[in-house]
Amino acid sequence: MNLSLSLLTALKDHGAREIFGIPGDFALAFFKQIEESGILPLYTLSHEPAVGFAADASARFYSRLGVAAVTYGAGALNMVNAVASSYAEKVPLVVISGAPGAGERHQGFLLHHQSKSLDSQLAIFREITCDQVVLDDPARAPADIARVLQSCKTQSRPVYIELPRDLVTASCAAVTPLPAPEHDGDALDACVDELLIRLGAAQTPIMLVGIEIKRCGIEDKVAQLARLLNLPVVTTFMGRGLLADADAPLLGTYLGVAGAPDITRAVETSDALLMLGVIVSDTNFGVSERKIDMRKSILALDGRVTIGYHAYAQIPLEALVDGLLARAHRLREQPSGAHPPAYPRGLEADDAAIAPMDIARAVNDVMATAGRMPIASDIGDCLFTALDMENTALVAPGYYASMGYGVPAGLGLQAGGSQRPLILVGDGAFQMTGWELGNCQRYGWDPIVIVFNNCSWEMLRTFQAESAFTNLSDWHFADMAGPLGGNGYRVNTRRELHAALQQALATRGKFQLIEAMIPRGVLSDTLVRYVNGVRRVQSGGVD
Repeated sequence: MNLSLSLLTALKDHGAREIFGIPGDFALAFFKQIEESGILPLYTLSHEPAVGFAADASARFYSRLGVAAVTYGAGALNMVNAVASSYAEKVPLVVISGAPGAGERHQGFLLHHQSKSLDSQLAIFREITCDQVVLDDPARAPADIARVLQSCKTQSRPVYIELPRDLVTASCAAVTPLPAPEHDGDALDACVDELLIRLGAAQTPIMLVGIEIKRCGIEDKVAQLARLLNLPVVTTFMGRGLLADADAPLLGTYLGVAGAPDITRAVETSDALLMLGVIVSDTNFGVSERKIDMRKSILALDGRVTIGYHAYAQIPLEALVDGLLARAHRLREQPSGAHPPAYPRGLEADDAAIAPMDIARAVNDVMATAGRMPIASDIGDCLFTALDMENTALVAPGYYASMGYGVPAGLGLQAGGSQRPLILVGDGAFQMTGWELGNCQRYGWDPIVIVFNNCSWEMLRTFQAESAFTNLSDWHFADMAGPLGGNGYRVNTRRELHAALQQALATRGKFQLIEAMIPRGVLSDTLVRYVNGVRRVQSGGVD
């Protein structure tokens, strides 16, 4: 076995199911090994940020390793933003970069794609990955690969692997996966005891779930725990789409002043807020109506459980949930008085202009009859509109908030084998990565894409309306769909939106792009509430 095959086999053994990439001269030999070995399928895209976003979305949606392979310098550094997003949002992404060979390092020339030094790239990726390795010693490589891949899985964050091109086919032993890290059983027992006592003594306990339960693949266990404890469940903004397919007492999504008042009240007044896998970020809590008392909260995140003023270290989230399931009992007989949200339906197919809420209604009408579709959303009003759509599996950069995620993320979902995805994207973000749709024809992908086109960076405009730099030109995206291998529909009215969505659903084998023209200044109801909430917080108007 050679070094490349050892690495590829280890990736598959650790759960990876595909590789997204763009080749380059320092990575050509490795890409040849990927293609000829067939160990993992390879999907090449057009720009490195999209490679990172697609691999990220695959990892998020399927709760497994995502893999992005690129060349040295111009390739890897072009993907830094996508990897930073994965780090911030706890995504297990494996970055593999080709690199100069050992002989090239010592020949005395500056090498193309080199920036400050040959190790500058490694130094940069140290900041946005949880573990790194340069595979410059084939004898040591199996142990190094095993360590790095275990770090990726256990910490649920990106790792970086650099492969010198003159060692791609060097003889190498197979990788033996490391055993799962052990945790302190006595500490876990004590933590479970204290947590159950706290929940049992509470009058208004509630469970708030975040993205880490998806990363750990324990949504079904968490749903079972909520049923067993008879606890109402709310997702965070970042966790929208969690438990969509699970039997759980799910009330909706917490959005503070931008959300449903009963959910906001339940979360913010709880005397035992059990937060499982919740990142305590501004997007999750920045528009809280009132400050949440963390002394009355229980936070399980990053292998640590904090209860009040103290913490239990080295308690993995899955181990905590397993411990609770083994010993928990029904806390109360009466369920919460809150009710699951009713999503808007019943689009009026008339000649009125399109608003974001019309898109939500149109999608909900479709899902009511044709079934739910997974959603890949970009950042901006398309994501806030998604919150008014039927609760379904959703991937989006809700915390890091990088534009350009939606289209390549949708491709990542379909490449991994999901049902046909719905992609929601604004016109500004589509200008960045929408052209990746041209790759669908090679792989048979056929997502449905809805572009929210208001010829504006509209979310930025909501915060700074006086600036003209938020204006964008009308690029007529639908006209470009045909040359890219899909079908395009430019719609200006609700009647046209309804017809286009029906046609898109009925057409398979090609991507379907619906360019929904929205007047500037017309926002979703949720974004309006969110913006007003942020302004209140910034002005000191929220306690």
